[in-house]
Amino acid sequence: MDKIMVGKPLVPSSGEYRRYKMARFTLPRDIYHGRGSLEALSHLKGKKARICVGGGSRKRFGFLAKAEEYLKKAGFEVELFEGIESDPSVETVRRGAEARLKFEPDWIVAIGGGSPIDAAKARWIKYEYPEITFEDRCKVFQLPELRHKAHFCAISSTSGTATEVTAFSIITDYQKGIKFPIADFEITPDVAIVDPELAHTRPKKLVAHTGRDAITHAIEAYVSTANSRFSDADALLAAKVIKADLVDSYNGVREARDNVHFAQCLAGMAFSNASLGIVHSMAHKTGAAFQDYGAHIIHGAANARYLPKVIAYNAKDLTARQRYVEIANEMGIFGCTPRDTVNNLIKVLRERNDALNIPHCIKHYGKDSYPTEEGFVPESVYLERRHDIAANAILDACTLTNPRKPTQEEREKLLDCVYYDLPVNF
Repeated sequence: MDKIMVGKPLVPSSGEYRRYKMARFTLPRDIYHGRGSLEALSHLKGKKARICVGGGSRKRFGFLAKAEEYLKKAGFEVELFEGIESDPSVETVRRGAEARLKFEPDWIVAIGGGSPIDAAKARWIKYEYPEITFEDRCKVFQLPELRHKAHFCAISSTSGTATEVTAFSIITDYQKGIKFPIADFEITPDVAIVDPELAHTRPKKLVAHTGRDAITHAIEAYVSTANSRFSDADALLAAKVIKADLVDSYNGVREARDNVHFAQCLAGMAFSNASLGIVHSMAHKTGAAFQDYGAHIIHGAANARYLPKVIAYNAKDLTARQRYVEIANEMGIFGCTPRDTVNNLIKVLRERNDALNIPHCIKHYGKDSYPTEEGFVPESVYLERRHDIAANAILDACTLTNPRKPTQEEREKLLDCVYYDLPVNF
């Protein structure tokens, strides 16, 4: 197909009145990046540092020992908190906060993917305000001021969540089967370390899922109703790089993995300030909804399925369609008309799911996250829970900035499209 540029140049295309009103763009005070940037820990100043990590991979590959060494070199007394599970629970957050109160650190250092960093953020709030409830922490942008007791350093080892630079934390209430986002600029880390050497040890499946999470961050941030010139620049570059390099990163190309690790951070800068949309709000509410059947729907894999469907839904809004055309063009995706361009964007995203071995629908999603003829979520169970999943999604903070505001009926239709892999025609 000829590369025909359609639509307007890359200039602000929505919310012009809002754009001239005061807004905020918040990032960590310092972002250290590049191979070997873990050494930046030796430049922190304080007395006690608590390191929060997940599984044993950081220990196996020597990164945890290096982090301890650098902190001790800086004069810190160091305490470890290990074993934070994937999709951290409300209970894990509570236990970690109690232990933190005993040690009284003035720096919290979280190393890993989204789970340990998100858990550490939630614990940070509880450490500063021991009486605060989980429900109060989940009130969007209503947290009290932090940093009375400790500052926060986040070190990413996966290339997707970008929680090292964001104002978000995702915590799971397993009793309700729902993931809750904590959203407030107060939990934006003070220092972020983006060292791609930590990402080189990640398994292929994790590279695939976190990469699809990252491209979703970039695209949703760009079409968000809270987008800005600052978030747009980050989102566009992130989408361009991730589209070009994710498959090579998945296949172990070192330079490509470096590129994706930096790009996912840019995507995080974008969505932390522009927010997201209903891809994330619905993925949040789907992830743990069927855990009683033996598995979670991994967040990045959920995003990978929802993203093409939500693009088709949102593109019915003309402003959103134009934004999709702009970011598609930046990714090297074109068409003869805006509609063609959006369809080609959807086609490319689905092709990438195939290349990364991610199933297109929940019906074919296995317990191991790979495509299978019969997934782990029975149709009868899905239909029984569809209404509540859709209802919970509307309450998610990410829904607020989606270009279209879906009704309950439309949310249920979208869920059907994702469960069965049906076209979106509404």
